[in-house]
Amino acid sequence: MTDQDYLERKLKSYGTQLNMSVLDGIETLQAVASFDRPVGCRELARFLDLDTTRVNRLLRTLAYAGFVRKTPDRKYTVGPAMHVLAAQSLFASHMVSYAVKPLEELRTYDMVVAMGVLWRDKVTYVYHALPGLSSVEALGRLGYFPATASGVGLSLLSQKEEDEVAHLYQGKEIPGFPDGIDSLHAKLEEIRERGYVRVRTSYQTHLPEGSVTLALNIGEPAHSAIALSGDIPEERTAELVAALRGKAAEIESHIQ
Repeated sequence: MTDQDYLERKLKSYGTQLNMSVLDGIETLQAVASFDRPVGCRELARFLDLDTTRVNRLLRTLAYAGFVRKTPDRKYTVGPAMHVLAAQSLFASHMVSYAVKPLEELRTYDMVVAMGVLWRDKVTYVYHALPGLSSVEALGRLGYFPATASGVGLSLLSQKEEDEVAHLYQGKEIPGFPDGIDSLHAKLEEIRERGYVRVRTSYQTHLPEGSVTLALNIGEPAHSAIALSGDIPEERTAELVAALRGKAAEIESHIQ
């Protein structure tokens, strides 16, 4: 399926013509937020595979609205309006405020406890606690992370249709899946059948070598996923998945 075929199919599913300028603006804003440093217009255009002149115009518009700001060296980073929007969205959804207590209770297992959301082919962790880390340090500790190299990411990808996953990774290397898209499809089908993820997470350098991640989704359709990572023998899987399911249900009951 070509990019154009995929786009036309998605447009039909919404029953209307989407405003591509708005979508490009949102993608530009998301891209600026994904960098942990100020980024220049040309680099951003390459990252987005968009025309430099168009990206420059979008950045100027976003800067005017306060969502990005220009640094003295003529690069861009997130602006005050972005921080306001982030705070408003967290307040409106109550996702973090209602999730912290159940996530803290999972820390009794002395493992990495995580909660993340998916955008495109990347995961952002809203909570990521290593053993011994405080709750304050666990909030917003990590930025973008490849979805296919994350238990949370694989869990959330498993709810997407096969053609959408194929479109996300068309022409790209797939972290954690050197054999390509067919091996990723097979893994996602396994996750759908199980109802949870069990995967070795050697790609993640913040975990000990040989660690295993268990993850499952929150919500239907899923809006986030939670995970435990560490030394998890197969015989403990059922116990820990049950614990994750209980906390997922607890979080969802508050934020519906």
